[in-house]
Amino acid sequence: MKNTVSFEGIGLHTGRLSRVTLKPAPRDTGVVFIRTDRRTIIKANVAAVVDTAFATTLGYNGTRIKTVEHLLSTLAGIGIDNVIVEVDGPEIPILDGSSTELVSIILHAGISKQGKRRPYIRITKPIVLDDGHAAVVAIPCNGRRITYSIQFKHHIFDIQNLSLYLDEEVFISEIAPARTFGFLKNVEMLRANGLAKGGSLQNAVVIGDSGILNKTGLRFNDEFVRHKMLDLIGDLSLIGYPIYGHIIAERAGHSSHIRFLRKMLSSVDSWEFVSQDAEFTHSYAYV
Repeated sequence: MKNTVSFEGIGLHTGRLSRVTLKPAPRDTGVVFIRTDRRTIIKANVAAVVDTAFATTLGYNGTRIKTVEHLLSTLAGIGIDNVIVEVDGPEIPILDGSSTELVSIILHAGISKQGKRRPYIRITKPIVLDDGHAAVVAIPCNGRRITYSIQFKHHIFDIQNLSLYLDEEVFISEIAPARTFGFLKNVEMLRANGLAKGGSLQNAVVIGDSGILNKTGLRFNDEFVRHKMLDLIGDLSLIGYPIYGHIIAERAGHSSHIRFLRKMLSSVDSWEFVSQDAEFTHSYAYV
């Protein structure tokens, strides 16, 4: 059975309660956010990104919706092209800090084929963003592959690397369960800057000087790099279509993800738009 579905919870950064309703949308709608308490429509597009400090924020005419990346990642990860996202507050709820609950909510609501072949973007030449601190690169590849590398100077972990070919099953089992994370020493700084007001051990992995503070421990030995992949998938979806190529990210984050997309959009000789593909013969949405 396929239905409109709602969920609610607090925002990681604002600490405010919001309710989100996912509604069916016609073909070629894309992902469209509606801030119902402000009567503002914001299409999920890289041009709508207004802030990337510790989350991806979309905005239009002074109205913002913060921390959209986990929901966008879930929609992209399980192949949802067209949906209306109504939000009655300033931030998408963080839930448990991963996409597992979002996947369950969407699959329970049901997914419908819309009878149109799904277009995508194919990388034909390398695209490189490297600012000396972070790098995001796209190279041609027969499929959708992501390689991510992170490095933190902490005795719990130093470097984590992971490379996966992306499809719906891989997203659900290998990426969606990975939770957002942060360092205890940074919490006071974040809150002083109006961030992480809703953060807790129930919705984030917190790393202290002596180790992981969460009593349940980690879901993966390399959960941190998997969550960075989750964020990247959500940010990349703001280009509007799946990207067929190998995306390689090193020490990156929301800001470099979005800068990469903007560079990609200006590098029109390095990719092509493909309107049909035998492997993806349908567009998906709620009905």
